[in-house]
This record gives sequence, structure tokens and C-alpha cells, in this order.
Amino acid sequence: MDGLFISANLDYFLLCLTTLFTLVNPLGITPIFIVLTERFPRAERVKIARRGVLTAGITLLIFALLGSLIFKVYGITVEAFQIMGGIIFFRSGLRMLEAKVGRTRTTPMEQEESLDQDDIAVSPIGIPIITGPGAITAVMLLSSRATSVTNYGLLVVAITLTLLAVYLIFRGGDRLAKRLGATGMRVFQRIMGLILMVIAVQFVIRGVETVLRRII
Repeated sequence: MDGLFISANLDYFLLCLTTLFTLVNPLGITPIFIVLTERFPRAERVKIARRGVLTAGITLLIFALLGSLIFKVYGITVEAFQIMGGIIFFRSGLRMLEAKVGRTRTTPMEQEESLDQDDIAVSPIGIPIITGPGAITAVMLLSSRATSVTNYGLLVVAITLTLLAVYLIFRGGDRLAKRLGATGMRVFQRIMGLILMVIAVQFVIRGVETVLRRII
């Protein structure tokens, strides 16, 4: 009996961990984080990473525990999250493509712009870059498969481990920025902006396609 209990919980934990790690994709989103935060000094980038991961963690926990209820009460659909995420991605990608983010600040106004680290940590880094529609949907589905308090605890552990990996990888991202240099970062910024805009369009297409299927 104990063997079956351990085996079932281990299978559930591995399912949660692999699903979340794949959907969040820490290595894949790190270049986007680097480009969005390269105008900040290292200490502020670490703070942004921490706040972004914290925002993502709170979001995933809320939807893991109350997601279905929230969706029902407010009439929200996963497709709405996909379209919303696409719009935010597209706006951020457009700014990156136009290289509007400066590397240094020399004027008082530019210094004041550094205060937006809280905003960028919450959105778009926390939501939807780290916690996108896919991750939110996943925790809701995984939560619905939980059959005991132990399962819920394992889901929380899987969320924690995934986001810890994101934070550690984000912290090491500045080494890549140093190797690329200012010119390299400008080129890298435009490339990632283009990729981010393509991802954004794909998000919107998926959301609209799902809605149209239901209507038709």
C-alpha cells in the first residue's frame, strides 16, 4: 500500500515538474529578460528577477487553488488570457524591435525612468513572460487532477522548483550581456523583439482560433 502511495505521488510530482518546466521554459525566456532589463544595473536586474518570479509564483498559486472558481465567477476564458498575453508581448516586442530601451541614463528624466522596475517586474516579466496562458492553464489542469492534500503540496513544490530555476538562470544572464557588448545587445534586442512579436501573434491566433471553433 505504501509503495503504491509513494509511486502515485512520485508520478504526479514528476508530471507537475516536467509540465511546468517545459511550459515556463526558463532558458528560452532568459534572452527576453536580458533585453528588457539591460538598461538597469546588475543589482536592479536581480531585484527585477526576484519580483518577477514572486509575481509569477503568486499568480500560479492563485490559479492552482482558485483558478476554476475565478474563471467561472468572472466569466474569463483561457482564450482571453492568450489574447491578452499576445497583446502585451507584441507591445514589448515592438519597443525592443525599435531599440527604444537605452543602456545608460544621463539626464534626470532618464534617471526617473529607472523607477519603472516594479512595473516591468510585474508585467511583462512576471506576467505573461514567466507565467503565460500555458502555465496558468497547466496549473489549473494539474490542480484538478490532485486527489489529496499531498498532491496539492507536491504541485506547490513543483511550482517553487520551476521558479527557483528561472530566478537562478535570470541572475546569470548578465554574463551573456557583458559578452555581447553594447552593439551586440542592440542587434540581440531587435532579434528578440521580432521573435517576441511572432510569439505574440501566435498567442492571439490560438486564442481566436479556439473561440471561432466554439462559435462555428
